[in-house]
Amino acid sequence: MKFEGTKISDLKAGENISGIYLLRNAELKLSSNKKNYLDIVFTDKTGNIPAKWWDATEADYTALIPNKLYYVKARVDLWKDSLQLTLNRIQLAGDEEQKRIAEFVPAAPLSPEKMLEEIYLYVSKIKKTEIRSVVMTILDQKEEKLKYYPAAKSLHHAVRSGLLYHIVRMLRCGEALCSVYEGVNSDLIFAGIILHDLAKIGELTSNELGISEYSKQGQFLGHIIMGVEELDRAGKLVGASEETMLLLKHMIVSHHYEAEFGSPKKPLFLEAELLHHIDMIDARVYDYQNATKDIEPGQFSEPVWSLDRRCVYKVDLNE
Repeated sequence: MKFEGTKISDLKAGENISGIYLLRNAELKLSSNKKNYLDIVFTDKTGNIPAKWWDATEADYTALIPNKLYYVKARVDLWKDSLQLTLNRIQLAGDEEQKRIAEFVPAAPLSPEKMLEEIYLYVSKIKKTEIRSVVMTILDQKEEKLKYYPAAKSLHHAVRSGLLYHIVRMLRCGEALCSVYEGVNSDLIFAGIILHDLAKIGELTSNELGISEYSKQGQFLGHIIMGVEELDRAGKLVGASEETMLLLKHMIVSHHYEAEFGSPKKPLFLEAELLHHIDMIDARVYDYQNATKDIEPGQFSEPVWSLDRRCVYKVDLNE
């Protein structure tokens, strides 16, 4: 029988709980009274929870293995208005439980295979051959990693297959906008959406659980510069025209809009402008829904860093 325990989203202050969680990271620290303790972050499919292991030894610290499942017995405490665990017992889960590890990481709600299939459907709608060829060339290089990569380390869509989910929802939004506004070039919209963040596969390094860190290249360059470099190589490979490549590169360069967010240029044509706003719409929808998913209607969330630390409200209009 599988051991389930208490999900992180179900934790309540004052309870003593037993659970099985993924150990994301642990740090050995010194308390104010000069005693060692461990600062730990656990996760499951429903969220993250910090934990304290008081009076832990250096041997306890070195024995812990990040990104493995652990059985945990703990008390749930409230510290500065946030929940945290005070550990009573922690034990590495057995081999059979470790095989279930993918069940314990937050993931996109759609299967990677279905999302990838949908992206290729949009690629087939790109009418201009050279644009479609450029997109296919880069997708072919990224396909396997795209199945599990997050869209960020800690912000929007920072879950397993989050990058795929972000692209698919943006494509749906972009297609809807093309049906509303006459004269929008859907080839550029679809290509720009698919390409704009693909260099995050490289800016980040990720394991198959979608747990990521910034790469050296990512820290030095970032996905916008890396994306332009990848696009340039793909364009030369398929022999795309200078004008087409200039438009696609500009969409990548300008999609963050502001220099402080990484874009050296603001959008200079309609499809590039729309790409930025479609990107922002999907990021904001994700932020609002993620912030309110575990609270009751009629309540406010905790402050959301990506929304200027606003406490956002879960609407309740049911009769």
